[in-house]
Amino acid sequence: MRPTLTSFVALAYCLSGALAGSYTLIDNYVGSTFLSAFVHEAIADPTHGRVNYVNQATAVAKNLTFASGNTLILRADDTTVLSPSGPGRNSVRIRSVKAYTTHVAIIDVRHMPQGCGTWPAFWETDGSDWPNGGEVDIIEGVNDQSPNAMTLHTGANCNMPASRAETGTPTGLNCDVNTDGNTGCGVQAPTANSYGPALNAIGGGWYAMERTNNFIKVWFFPRNGNTPSDLKNGASSINTDNWGTPTALFPNTNCDIGSHFDQNNIIINLTFCGDWAGAVYGNSGCPSTCVDYVNNNPSAFKNAYWDIAAVRVYE
Repeated sequence: MRPTLTSFVALAYCLSGALAGSYTLIDNYVGSTFLSAFVHEAIADPTHGRVNYVNQATAVAKNLTFASGNTLILRADDTTVLSPSGPGRNSVRIRSVKAYTTHVAIIDVRHMPQGCGTWPAFWETDGSDWPNGGEVDIIEGVNDQSPNAMTLHTGANCNMPASRAETGTPTGLNCDVNTDGNTGCGVQAPTANSYGPALNAIGGGWYAMERTNNFIKVWFFPRNGNTPSDLKNGASSINTDNWGTPTALFPNTNCDIGSHFDQNNIIINLTFCGDWAGAVYGNSGCPSTCVDYVNNNPSAFKNAYWDIAAVRVYE
């Protein structure tokens, strides 16, 4: 029996559906690769934190950045008592040289910064025209308060539905930075081990973010859980359709993702206090005030470091 045009169309549709979540590894950032593929941004903190971001030469010399083998360490100074009138605590903010549109970004993280006053983040943004180029916060939180927050920040006219297929819980539906004090449209992870000390206690895990023009999804797989083998092993190709329900789903039902998100760089940083960690510090159970604590307790930040096995990008 000769195939008809209809059958060819149906076959093409099935194949495109089967390949919808298929991606190929294009960038594998491991160990010393980070030193050439990421820029240390010695800039004034946009979130007004009690931090002094240093350049790469200073970070390496002071052992705030260490890259070797399959390990990248990014840490804050944990020895210096700060002058109230001087700069903030030395720390690191790195940004990928390359920028990405539709892609999957995966971080294999063994340890993330913890401690009162800390505000670590693994995220993506454009930076040149924020918020119009969009921002995706993949790992973010403050003052050791679990669970993890995954959030979009955009310009006007980007909203999320209250009900969607995700395991997390929405904390805001309007992504516009000009509303609700720039809280964005967030989703709270369902488990405490998704962030901070509880994440570190299990040896970390994997976060993955998939961005298409139809949706943005974020998954979290703990180190001691059931992680898809392609994601876990850094395979040359992956299929996100096999990863199950995402922790966070941001669909384009009332948000044109393609127009709200430009080419975004990957950023990994650690700041202190500032617009979020400082604002909620009094409700966190932490001692003193945020700035005074960060100034006067350097040893409290011995565990304020990232230990990253790899960041991988697929397209």
